[in-house]
Amino acid sequence: MRIVSSLLLTLWAVPALAALNIFACTPEWGALARELGGDKVSIYVATTALQDAHRIEARPSLIARARSADLVVCTGADLEVGWLPLVISQSGNARIRPGQAGYFEAADFVALIEKPEKLDRALGDVHAAGNPHIHLDPRRVAEVAAGLTERLVALDKANRAHFEDRAKSFLQRWDQAVATWEKQAAPLKGMPVVVHHRDFTYLLHWLGMREVGALEPKPGLPPSTASLTELLGKLKQTPARAVLRAAYSDPRPSEWLAQRAGIAAVMLPYTVGGSEKAKDLFGLYEDTLARLLAIAR
Repeated sequence: MRIVSSLLLTLWAVPALAALNIFACTPEWGALARELGGDKVSIYVATTALQDAHRIEARPSLIARARSADLVVCTGADLEVGWLPLVISQSGNARIRPGQAGYFEAADFVALIEKPEKLDRALGDVHAAGNPHIHLDPRRVAEVAAGLTERLVALDKANRAHFEDRAKSFLQRWDQAVATWEKQAAPLKGMPVVVHHRDFTYLLHWLGMREVGALEPKPGLPPSTASLTELLGKLKQTPARAVLRAAYSDPRPSEWLAQRAGIAAVMLPYTVGGSEKAKDLFGLYEDTLARLLAIAR
């Protein structure tokens, strides 16, 4: 009888010891969840730095992972609208439906920029809520971290102290790093650049850099020879120091423009895993700044 009782107590304790299963839509939120959750979370990241999060297929493997998730952590603001709703609905997992505690959108916790005055498909892939690429402003990452910590606690109250301690440690280290990065980035202020897609807008705003052109003639529309030639002509009147692209973007348009304009073509990791040095959120920013500062020299 004593053996049976011990066995029952052991089985009863298993759920309390189980880590929260987190389905992260993109690498940056998977990395943040790891910083905050440590060994109390198990994380699956649905995309890589070499994939455009706008254009992901709702594969059976993603649906299977979502089926066992306790928490979905995504950007929101329509970044994943083309695939995430289908993944969630097909998973049959009621815990992670919008409106439930298991559904978390980072965009809900920050102020978005570039909200369109009108919605018109003729303008390209315009996001109604605003620009969703919020993770490239470290101040917004801190705001998301605070919100995500509260959600982890709500889902696993037994580990409140663990999550809150890790959040405190992360935010202290993050604040110190941001102060250092801002000092290092002083030479970048006012630097004019061309971007491939408007995925660096928050980064440029934070650093005080200036976007003077975009390779995409409209958001989401691939560059053409005609649009690149037109942009090249504009750069004669408004020169740029470099053309920036994310690790997931086709390098050919930026290299075409850079060669003809006599400026640098720079690949930025964009998210965790986008370069060898961008192994976590700290490495992402450090490598991004190093690549940008190399232009300023």
